[in-house]
Amino acid sequence: MLRYFGYLAVGVFIGILAALFGLGGGFLIVPTLNFLGVEIHRAIGTSSMAIVFTSLSSAIAYHRQGRIHYRAGLLIASASVPGAYVGAWATSYISSAQLKVIFGLVLLAVAVRIYRKKSVEPNDVRLEDVRLNYGIILLGGFTAGVLSGLLGIGGGVINVPFLTAMGMPIHYAVATSSFAIVFTATAGAVEHYLMGNVDLQWLLLLVPGLILGAQLGAGIAKRLRASHLSGAFSVVLALLALRMILTGLGVDFP
Repeated sequence: MLRYFGYLAVGVFIGILAALFGLGGGFLIVPTLNFLGVEIHRAIGTSSMAIVFTSLSSAIAYHRQGRIHYRAGLLIASASVPGAYVGAWATSYISSAQLKVIFGLVLLAVAVRIYRKKSVEPNDVRLEDVRLNYGIILLGGFTAGVLSGLLGIGGGVINVPFLTAMGMPIHYAVATSSFAIVFTATAGAVEHYLMGNVDLQWLLLLVPGLILGAQLGAGIAKRLRASHLSGAFSVVLALLALRMILTGLGVDFP
């Protein structure tokens, strides 16, 4: 029984971080499952399915807070799904190792920029007053999808910096990214399920904690100042970038 409480705690912890930063949670779920003995392909597939529940729980919480830019989220999702298929197809022709090093360096620069950029509080800008170029959002969503399929990274790593660069306060960007990931994760999860890469037993063990953690994470995000959320996000982004660079250089990471 104590072991199951441990799995619940792990799910809660991952769910909190996933909702807090709009990243889905795959960057923690995959290595956790692999560490617990799940074969890497099944760990990735199970993570893809688990992210559906994490992002959906996050999106519901952020919907209640009124922080999701639905048009931007739907455009990102509609463009990133076909982009992910293009990225997966391109893995046969492009060295992902070199791209991981290059993109990891770019993410480090983005992390520094987010850390140094003056943050805007959500109370200072109403969601309906956020003006975005939807053509650029489509392009950004497609690019996020391609990189996701090509490098195996979550769309939130790109969605949040992309939206904040366009002038969206980070609280709205995190919420909108969580909403968009519902659709992109579902597309990937269906494909992994059909391939037999989803371990339903591990999924059932982790999902309750992930759902609860996502609700808690969204609540924590609501209480954080924009500068604190931006600073924490930039640190997480930098760690993910370093992991990507090391993986690209041949250092073995799950």
